[in-house]
Amino acid sequence: MNKLVQITPKDLVAVALMPLQAGETIDYGAGTVTLLQDLPMGHKVALRAIRKGEPVIKYGFPIGEATQDIPEGAHIHTHNLHTLLSGKKEYEWHPIHPGQEKKQPAVFQGYPRKIGRPGIRNELWILPTVGCVNDIAAALAHRAQKLAGGPVEGVYSFRHPYGCSQMGDDQENTRKVISALVKHPNAGGVLLLGLGCENSGIEQLKPYLGDYDQNRIRFLVCQEVEDELEAGEKLLEELAANMQADRRTDCPADQLVIGMKCGGSDGLSGITANPTIGVFSDLLTAMGGTTILTEVPEMFGAETILMDRCGSEELFGKTVHLINDFKAYFESYHMPVYENPSPGNKAGGITTLEDKALGCTQKSGSSAVKGVLAYGEPVTTTGLNLLSAPGNDLVAATAEAVSGAQMVLFSTGRGTPFGCPVPTVKIATNTPLAQKKRGWIDFNAGRLLEGMTLGELGRELLELVLQVASGKQTKGEENGCRDLAIFKQGVTL
Repeated sequence: MNKLVQITPKDLVAVALMPLQAGETIDYGAGTVTLLQDLPMGHKVALRAIRKGEPVIKYGFPIGEATQDIPEGAHIHTHNLHTLLSGKKEYEWHPIHPGQEKKQPAVFQGYPRKIGRPGIRNELWILPTVGCVNDIAAALAHRAQKLAGGPVEGVYSFRHPYGCSQMGDDQENTRKVISALVKHPNAGGVLLLGLGCENSGIEQLKPYLGDYDQNRIRFLVCQEVEDELEAGEKLLEELAANMQADRRTDCPADQLVIGMKCGGSDGLSGITANPTIGVFSDLLTAMGGTTILTEVPEMFGAETILMDRCGSEELFGKTVHLINDFKAYFESYHMPVYENPSPGNKAGGITTLEDKALGCTQKSGSSAVKGVLAYGEPVTTTGLNLLSAPGNDLVAATAEAVSGAQMVLFSTGRGTPFGCPVPTVKIATNTPLAQKKRGWIDFNAGRLLEGMTLGELGRELLELVLQVASGKQTKGEENGCRDLAIFKQGVTL
């Protein structure tokens, strides 16, 4: 097994694939380097002397500039490397129009819906319109567990603190999220549970639903009934009865929408797990399927790579707005645009936002960008889509589900147990994490460093996605990890 990897021939650094000790002389393919300090796994070493102020190259692009002279063999990290990013930018489109050979769609066993794409789960959901009824929703879910079994693959409620005391875009976000989840294909039945006096009540949400299958949705306003638990149980029983005829049937993979997210990243994320997801994305979109890439603040520093892959000048313009509007969001709250990476990222070897972004965008593969989505906007264009949402794991993964993702692929180098409203597949960047947290991790991309190829891993990940889409539970589902997080903007009344 190699000890160091130089990702591209242009790179001035190599990344440790295991913990290394000072004094070791190590072959990295194009040469050798002698380490001047201990090097933790995922961290960077200088392959030649780098002058103060000189750009440091990784992934073939600058990830910052040296803040001091760095000798060959030295550890490069926060003590001697600083971001080059600042403020809004003017962008030019340099289209590359990547080609993609179309492939025959694979097949999964899903639940066809009268309206929209098939579901990969057939669950009974209780969605509160407002946080005031969260505990009522939880109590109803507890009572309704007797309905689970057979075609009803589970009964779940989703807590959130919003739905009232909101204004403007902030309130609009909540309405978009709740109404989109009401119609999500993974839910075979939905009880929309309101209080009765909130800003975003059932009557306010109904116009957002548009055309929907009336057999799948029921409404309950708690203030309008004497016993909301009794009334809710009856409605859930009706929904469960309507679900009894549902059966998994063959569905083409071009009907899949898969979200792509990373969190708890480390220095191997952009070398193993994220490129593996990128291969998967290219395979699925070649079949006519759809993938969604989000966490816009973690595109900063690598955004031009995505812009140049936009399929039209109009999409390029939307991507420019996607980036600059998110920078304006930071600035409107007088916050630094580049307050990233996190402490855990840095401990794992990521130094600057450019370093993180160049690794993060590996999940997009090499296909053309076919769509750019606002927060809460449903995906309508097949292929690779970019979605406006922050980097926060729960908020971003929920946003992908809201836009139509039936599943989320989540790469991690540090490990995390969370799950969003849809199955969340955890992909480890390294074998030690996969072995240590077997109860969290579904797929080990660290095997790339042990002899497997990216192509092999990408195809294996596609097979896992098809299995999960056909009913195989993720570790997060087995552990009961299901959360909902809405993007909060603006004041609270």
